[in-house]
Amino acid sequence: MNMQPFVTETGVCAALMRNNIDTDQITPGHTGMKVQKTGFGEGLFFNWRYLPDGGDNPDFVLNQGPFRDAKFLLAGANFGCGSSREFAVWALRDFGIRAVIAPSFGAIFTSNCYMNGVAPIILDEAAVSAIAGEIAPGHCTMTVDLVRQVILSPGGREHRFHIPDLQRERLVEGLDAIDATRKRDDQIAAFQAADRLRRPWVYAVEGAAA
Repeated sequence: MNMQPFVTETGVCAALMRNNIDTDQITPGHTGMKVQKTGFGEGLFFNWRYLPDGGDNPDFVLNQGPFRDAKFLLAGANFGCGSSREFAVWALRDFGIRAVIAPSFGAIFTSNCYMNGVAPIILDEAAVSAIAGEIAPGHCTMTVDLVRQVILSPGGREHRFHIPDLQRERLVEGLDAIDATRKRDDQIAAFQAADRLRRPWVYAVEGAAA
């Protein structure tokens, strides 16, 4: 899966203001029964998004007006708690969500976001609630700037956030963990060359028969 660079994004923001939304609610287990790493968007919030007959639930926010094209999702505290299923993030990504904004996240979910190009942005509860209060069907566009680490809310207010430098670099440049490591090939080679001089015995068995 090629990660898409995330520098500055502008788009629709939807509010799903529930606490403790776990990965089973984000993507129930049966929606992950695929052999590829794409195509999970249809299963996002499956039990909330669809009626028992398979039709869209009109009361669910992502089935309403402009929020069908949401690029950002506001949520309550502890978003992404529960099991470690990575396809919960794949579902958000495939739906088109570039960032989730919440007061806190599950730890494994946070790591999976960074691995798959979705920004988990922490704002305090008051800020999240304030942004949610500005959202209406005709007034729901906001901007997330990962370089400046600033959100411009639908009401025109700026909210600052912080993402660790390494994870932010990967999101901005669209790099997975391997690509981010390969960027430092020259530094790795220089370290190994210097280390070989300091500790030649570590490398003495290179090329020796097993």
